[in-house]
Amino acid sequence: MNKQNENDKLLSREYEKQLEKMSPFEIKNKLIAMAEEDARKTTKTFLNAGRGNPNWISTIPREAFFLLGKWAMTECKRVMCDDVGIAGIPSKQGIAVRLHEFIKTHCDCKGAELLNGAFTYLVAKGADPDDLALEWAEAVIGDQYPTPDRILRHTEVLVQDYLAQEMGGKGCDDMKFDLFACEGGTAGMCYAFDSFQQNYLLRKGDKIALMSPIFTPYIEIPHLARFDFDVVEISANRVDQNGYHTWQYADDEIDKLRDKNVKLLCLVNPSNPPSYTLSRHTLDRIIDIVKTDNPDLMIITDDVYGTFVKDFRSLMYELPENTLCVYSFSKYFGATGWRLAVVAAQQKNIFDRLIARLPEAEKQALNKRYGSLTLEPEKMKFIDRMVADSRLVALNHTAGLSTPQQIQMSLFAAFSLLDKQNVYKNKMQTKIKERLEALWSTTGFTLLPDELRAGYYSEIDIMVWAKKFYGDDFACYLEKNYEPLDFVMRLAQETAVVLLNGDGFDGPLWSVRASLANLTEADYLKIGKAVRAILDEYHDKYLKTK
Repeated sequence: MNKQNENDKLLSREYEKQLEKMSPFEIKNKLIAMAEEDARKTTKTFLNAGRGNPNWISTIPREAFFLLGKWAMTECKRVMCDDVGIAGIPSKQGIAVRLHEFIKTHCDCKGAELLNGAFTYLVAKGADPDDLALEWAEAVIGDQYPTPDRILRHTEVLVQDYLAQEMGGKGCDDMKFDLFACEGGTAGMCYAFDSFQQNYLLRKGDKIALMSPIFTPYIEIPHLARFDFDVVEISANRVDQNGYHTWQYADDEIDKLRDKNVKLLCLVNPSNPPSYTLSRHTLDRIIDIVKTDNPDLMIITDDVYGTFVKDFRSLMYELPENTLCVYSFSKYFGATGWRLAVVAAQQKNIFDRLIARLPEAEKQALNKRYGSLTLEPEKMKFIDRMVADSRLVALNHTAGLSTPQQIQMSLFAAFSLLDKQNVYKNKMQTKIKERLEALWSTTGFTLLPDELRAGYYSEIDIMVWAKKFYGDDFACYLEKNYEPLDFVMRLAQETAVVLLNGDGFDGPLWSVRASLANLTEADYLKIGKAVRAILDEYHDKYLKTK
């Protein structure tokens, strides 16, 4: 098959219909191959805005991590060291003093400043200095199993305060959350769905609600044979008087939650891909529904993008007893490879209450399941059951996120807590905003100002702009003659640009999703031009039919 025939096959409606059955993250691989081929045979630059891996890193918490590791090695070697390369494990006696002396010798290093600030912060919160220094030394070296297995004691303090600061929990000192440190937000999602089912909180065929558009695993997991949930879609389908998407939810959509048969609500807030946080009106409506109509509603809120919105407020602080929060450090700190996240559950919560109300036979089955871990399994918290389930219960004694990962998590959290002027946050939000404006500026499309926009992604509904620029007749021509996937495939093949299809996230059929995290501002200017060029190319073909 020659190259032209192969290209025609890739852009055929039959082939595109086949691809549309796949996750956009799997389609991405095909788009990348097409874009790279186009870049090789032309002077175009391959630009991949299909995945939200940031192109920045937070340096100071990493400097602190590696400096702490250097100190911890000296602690091991002072106990025992031989020529073969074998050392001892850290000794507690006098360890805090030695840490301070080490930090003093690196006073010109911002990482040392962070270590000192984090140490002082935790001691002020009641930590014993030698206990803290020993935990840090052993954790960064990784010479012990994670203890406690759910999360290290001092890591939990820092991350608890970090969540309160960044997720809108200031002034909520009475809300105490148990945290489970896990291998990225995706692990937290897997553990949550597994434990919901293992503990009879969700059963095969139960009704759950998804606030869409939404990150694709939340769409795909419920349809796995193991779960086979009845999914209710709550669509962000509101448009303003000019026909522009607001990416917010109409009241009648939110009111679907009044059905008591809806057992679980899943949302990403700010959303992925539109990247908008919930309005105050929507938050209040969900709160009212839980209080008046559906008090047993369980909620998973995935708030990884919350730090990119001014004055963000998570449902974990609005409906703390009903909400399980999954928060990942990956995007804000440029740390997707670290796999750092926590699952947070308030100490008094609906999950524990629902387990306590199970039929006796199911309680007995659960007592048997967790009976090897405690003499009173019926009193075991849901979040501790998640920890056990993450290791098939039998391996609970080796559960927990690796301790070096927990130290890096602690230092990320401490870095934000000690940044009293929000210098880092303001820089991150400005960087994203500038890239977003660059993308839209060259499309010719209108980007409306909106304080609820995070802007980590941008979802562009091509059909809206087809109608705005060229009229309803042209829009009908597009729908009649092309599959929605054709736009991103043509974009890859003809401009070497990779975006994802928005309908794969349960967004509008003709929408595309661009990540604003992983390219330069200049690159987004080029992407905007490419998006507009493909739309205009369709219009040129349309004119030839007249």
